[in-house]
Amino acid sequence: MELHYIVREPEVLKKRTEILFLIHGYGSNENDLFSFTPDLPEDMIVVSFRAPIELSYGSYAWYELNFTVAEKFINIPQATESLNKILKSVKKITDHYNLNTHKVHLCGFSQGGILSYALSLGYPQFFSKVACLSAYPEKGILNHIEKDRKKLAPLRFFISHGTEDAVIPIEWGRKAVDLLYDLGCFFSFKEYVSGHGINPKNYRDLMDFFLQT
Repeated sequence: MELHYIVREPEVLKKRTEILFLIHGYGSNENDLFSFTPDLPEDMIVVSFRAPIELSYGSYAWYELNFTVAEKFINIPQATESLNKILKSVKKITDHYNLNTHKVHLCGFSQGGILSYALSLGYPQFFSKVACLSAYPEKGILNHIEKDRKKLAPLRFFISHGTEDAVIPIEWGRKAVDLLYDLGCFFSFKEYVSGHGINPKNYRDLMDFFLQT
């Protein structure tokens, strides 16, 4: 089953057109991060996916969470299936637009950020800029990440986290620093005085990241 998504296309499509894929968090939907669109470059294609698991009307998840059993907090099979669906959809959409794959970007919040780590580190040949917001690198889905520094070199990461995040603790988010440093990746890690969300300063820094050439 293909993922549902919404898209904003520029007035003129070029072979070097950049494309950004948005991956929302648990309990949200494709309209959430799509609200970033007006502040993103006008010549960029923006695609926002909807997660496949429906929790309630208008509320979706990439994988279910078990809040009572810590060892089973994340449903790894569902997360892996969602990763495969996103990757398949990314390939299909970039082929449709006949785009240069080195101008394919990711932006994920919370669950979407967790999946963005796995997608970009597992398949670095497909991606360029990667923003992981209020997320952390989940070991359960990082078993097959690329460790060749030459292959990881083109990736550029923007990592942000709220110091008062009560959903995904800042300590979890900081694990990305050690991981990306050990892999030799280029990244910026920024902390903001906020909870599980994106405050105005965080938002401005995120937009600057995608506006940079």
